[in-house]
Amino acid sequence: MTFRFFIIVWLFNFATCFSQMQDSVSVKGNENDFKHIKTQKDSLLLQKVEDDMFTANLDEKWLKELYSNSLYDTIYNSITELNFEEVEYPELSTELLKSRLADLSSKTPFNVEYNPGLESIIKSYLKNRRETLQRLINLSAFYFPMFERELDNHDLPLEIKYLAIVESALKPRAKSRVGATGLWQFMYGTGKMYGLDVSSYVDERSDPIKSTEAAAKYLSKLYEIFGDWDLALAAYNSGPGNVTKAIRRSGGYQNYWNIRHNLPRETAGYLPAFLATMYIFEYAEEHGFTKPRPEVALFETDTIRVKQMITLDQISEATGVEIEELQFLNPSYKLDIIPFIKGENYTLRLPRTAIGDFVTNEDKIYEFAKAEFDKREKPMPQFFDADTKMTHRVRSGEFLGLIARKYGVRVSDIKKWNGLRSNNLKIGQRLAIYPRNLTALATSSTSKSTTSEAVSGGSKIYTVRSGDSLWSISQKFPGVSVQNIKDWNGISGSKLKPGMKLKISKS
Repeated sequence: MTFRFFIIVWLFNFATCFSQMQDSVSVKGNENDFKHIKTQKDSLLLQKVEDDMFTANLDEKWLKELYSNSLYDTIYNSITELNFEEVEYPELSTELLKSRLADLSSKTPFNVEYNPGLESIIKSYLKNRRETLQRLINLSAFYFPMFERELDNHDLPLEIKYLAIVESALKPRAKSRVGATGLWQFMYGTGKMYGLDVSSYVDERSDPIKSTEAAAKYLSKLYEIFGDWDLALAAYNSGPGNVTKAIRRSGGYQNYWNIRHNLPRETAGYLPAFLATMYIFEYAEEHGFTKPRPEVALFETDTIRVKQMITLDQISEATGVEIEELQFLNPSYKLDIIPFIKGENYTLRLPRTAIGDFVTNEDKIYEFAKAEFDKREKPMPQFFDADTKMTHRVRSGEFLGLIARKYGVRVSDIKKWNGLRSNNLKIGQRLAIYPRNLTALATSSTSKSTTSEAVSGGSKIYTVRSGDSLWSISQKFPGVSVQNIKDWNGISGSKLKPGMKLKISKS
C-alpha cells in the first residue's frame, strides 16, 4: 500500500508541475504573437468537391526534390569546371570501361569511343556525385517517357533524352546566367522561333512536352546542317557559328574531340558530360544505382483545356491536389495563373484521380474562380521587375495562398524566402516578400510612407531602406521618374545605401 500511495502522489505532483509549466509559457510575450492560425479556405468557402487519396499519400520530400534547383546548379558547375584529370576509381577498370563503351557505341549513333578524358569524367562522376546521380535517376522516371515519345515522333535518337540532364538537371524552370530557360535551355529568340509562347503569364520553354518538341525540331535542323550528332549537340549548346569557327581553326577537322580545344569552355565539357551521363544511366544498376518507380508517373496524369482564367491555388482548393504537385505538373505558368486567351490552347495537367472530380464539377469550379477574381481590386497580377523586399505582417484570417495572390508570387516562394517548413502562420508573424504585384506594393508603400518621408522646405525627403532601388522609390511617388530622383539629388549611378536621404520634389 505504501508503494502504491507513493506512486499516486508522484504522478499528482508531476501533473501539477506540467500544468504550471504550460501556464508559464502561455503568459510569456504578446498573446497574439503566439496564436496559431489554422489554414483557412477563401472567403467564398468553396467546398472540396471530392477527397483525393492520391495526393494524400504523396511524399513531401519527393515534392521538395521535384521543385528544388540545387541539381541544376550542381550540373552547371560540373560542366564548366571539368578538368579531365586522372581519377582513382578501382571499382571500374579501364578494360571494362572500354568494353562497355564499345557496346554502347554499337547501338547508338553517337561516337561513344574510349579516351582518357572521358574515362576521367565518368570515374569522377561515379566517385564524387553518386547522390546527385541517384536523384537524377529518380527524376528521369517521370520525364524520360515523354521525352522518348517526342524524340521518336521526330525520328531522333532516344539517347538525346540524356541531353536534358546536362542542360537543366531535369528542372523545368532552370534559368542560366544568360537567360536560357527550361528543360532544354532555350533562349527567348530561339524558343519563339520554334513556336514556344513566352509572355507575362506563360513560358512554354518550361513546358516539358512543348519544349521537347521544339528541341527535337531544332536538333533535327542542326543534324541536317552538320551530318554528325556530336557536332549537332555542340552546336545546340554554343550555336552553329561557334562550331564552324572551331572547325576552321582546327584545320578542317570535323571530329568533336579534334575541335574541342577551339570551342567555348562550357561547350568543351558539354559532349563529354553528355556521354558520361549516357554511360552511367545505361549501366546504372551495374554501378549500384536503383531505378525506383516514380512517385508521379506521366501515364497517371492527364490534361484539360481551360475555359476561363483560373489559378493553381483555386484548383488546389477545389480538388484537394497539393499546390506543390500542381506547380510541378504545370511548370509553364509563371505566376501560377492559367490565362484564357482566345485562340490559345492552355491546358491544366492533373493526376488522373482528380480529372473526374474537376470535369464533373467544372462549372462550379469556374464560377468560384470568377467570383473570387471579381472580389479583387485588380485580378490580373502585374510583373514587378524591381528586387524590392517587403515585410508583410500576418493578420487574423490570412493564410499563405491569400498572401501569395496579393503580391503575385508563389506559396513556395514565400516558404523559401522565410524558411517555412509548413503552411502554418501566426498572427503578427513577419514575412519577407519580393512582390510582383505592383498594386499591392503601391498600397503597402503608401501605408508606410509616414515612416520614411519627411517634409523639408516644401520638398519630400525619402529615407532609403534596405532593398530599395531608384526604380522602386520612383514607383512610390506618382509622376516621379528615376531620372528625376537622380537630377534632384545629383546622383550619377544607381547604387543606394540604407539611411541615405533623397529629395523627391523640388522646393
